[in-house]
Amino acid sequence: MIDLYYAPTPNGHKITLFLEEVGLPYRIHRVNISAGEQFKPEFLAISPNNKIPAIVDQQPVDGGAPIALFESGEILLYLAEKTGKLLSKGLRERAATLQWLFWQVAGFGPMLGQNHHFNHYAPQPVPYAIERYHLETRRLYGVLDAELQKHPYLGGDNYSIADIATYPWVVSHPRQRIDLADYPAVRNWFERISNRPATERAYKLAEPA
Repeated sequence: MIDLYYAPTPNGHKITLFLEEVGLPYRIHRVNISAGEQFKPEFLAISPNNKIPAIVDQQPVDGGAPIALFESGEILLYLAEKTGKLLSKGLRERAATLQWLFWQVAGFGPMLGQNHHFNHYAPQPVPYAIERYHLETRRLYGVLDAELQKHPYLGGDNYSIADIATYPWVVSHPRQRIDLADYPAVRNWFERISNRPATERAYKLAEPA
């Protein structure tokens, strides 16, 4: 059983997408980040960086004590290795998949997050920052589109944790002032993932009760 500490953000969605895709049993523990629950000592004991998502694997494969993990990229890698799913064992496809996973967590997510902040949450407009992060967002979508013109999925021919990591950030493209018509390969990839039953189930979890 996986205990998932979750909020319905792009990084939170990554983990529900994976868990729904592979059918691994899990329990959701909602963390109200607006109310500051991520700073409670019991959550910090699991996620010392006070960010969601985090997990506790109650049944690790080594049969030992439960394992607590934070950072969405590491959680995806850990769960892929635990289940043997959504990460190729072949040298080349595995390397390509991890390359794009790290691209997402190091660049695509953080830069789009800054785009969101300066367009929607900054207390006053900062034109330089708005323009800077919009241009970087467009550049990164161009990088993504170029890869998806060559392969149906990030890293090769198979859906993987690299796609799962990237997709939730593309869901927010209207808030980033991005038109997917400008990136046809991304749009095709996005529509295919949106229509996966596991994706539909994962996003239903984010709906208000």
